[in-house]
Amino acid sequence: VDFSCNMKQIATGSVDSCVMIWNMKPQMRAYRFEGHKDAVTSVQFSPSGHMVASASRDKTVRLWVPSIKADSTEFRAHTAAVRCVNFSDDGQTLVTASNDKTIKVWTVHRQKFLFSFNQHANWVRCAKFSPDDRLIVSCSDDKTIKLWDKNSKECIQSFFEHAGYANHVDFHPSGTCIAAASTDSSVKLWDIRTNKMLQHYQVHSGAVNSLSFHPAGNFLITTSSDSTVKILDLLEGKLLYTLHGHQSSVTCVAFSRTGDYFSSGGADEQVMVWKSNFDCIKHCNGVKVQKKGTSTVRPPTSSSMAPFPLNSDPISSSSTRQTQTTQLPSRHHQSDSHTSDGKVPSGIANALEHIIGQLDILTQTVSILEQRLTLTEDKLKECLENQVEIGLHLQREERNQR
Repeated sequence: VDFSCNMKQIATGSVDSCVMIWNMKPQMRAYRFEGHKDAVTSVQFSPSGHMVASASRDKTVRLWVPSIKADSTEFRAHTAAVRCVNFSDDGQTLVTASNDKTIKVWTVHRQKFLFSFNQHANWVRCAKFSPDDRLIVSCSDDKTIKLWDKNSKECIQSFFEHAGYANHVDFHPSGTCIAAASTDSSVKLWDIRTNKMLQHYQVHSGAVNSLSFHPAGNFLITTSSDSTVKILDLLEGKLLYTLHGHQSSVTCVAFSRTGDYFSSGGADEQVMVWKSNFDCIKHCNGVKVQKKGTSTVRPPTSSSMAPFPLNSDPISSSSTRQTQTTQLPSRHHQSDSHTSDGKVPSGIANALEHIIGQLDILTQTVSILEQRLTLTEDKLKECLENQVEIGLHLQREERNQR
């Protein structure tokens, strides 16, 4: 999943071999691009927004013009499934990562192969350019994360994952450190200048599948097979927020170029767009609430918007699940002085808003607990019935033996 530079469109890949271009304006239709012969594993807009690159298990990479004509060019990039595609910051080159254990670099306009890196010993899941286009970072099932110099074409550093392997890796916007999402449920950050680990987060209960830095570099969003999206505060080194909404493994996440929005995609065939307000989040201790069929985020100090369809009318007749957008509510900074026009003072209004938000959270929490209690009671009843049946069976066997 990826945003265009002007925030007007979102690109997504799918296991049904299609690339979808969603328009942020609800009244505009979506584009469904067909051409790949197998699942699309990675998509990205070019820095200018004039092209979309897609990688697929069919061993090819396609470059699309994101318009109704769906013009595209295809080039056979690897000898096995292509896992990842990434544009350089200047938009002139592409890097691709593949199950054939290689990383390849290409020119964009002529789709000409330039060179490859071949030192990984297993599938390469991800490869990304540094912000200055000088370095490339990659991660592999061989449990290593490698740093490559694009000019010398040499591996200049390797970081080792001992408990699992990294699913996704990316550069911090400053270019001085990298973050890796690992199958051992951890998120690690390394300083590439000192080659030392800076931070280690163990906040997920399942494999971490993807991550994305906020453009300012202060926050990191991670997604996991535990069905959650988590926001990490990198300055304070702690988990800031947990977002529920997806009903299954969350496979990808991406910030918009300005950081005002981020989008997540999951195995539940849902694409969700979230509006971020990190001034609010940074000063709130979030309470996670999950409501069936929607995606809500509820800080204790304010209520959240219900999600609404971003675009559910694709140009292709093929059926697709709708994209949703959810707003992280902002905190309104107002004066606490009394007003003379009969309005409720802002201090009291904020207090009431806080109380209402807390009551709403309690209501939702009680509802969830009731559902879990009902499930537990059903299980207990089933166990008791099984025990009674077993007891009766044993009694019958004893009588028969006598």
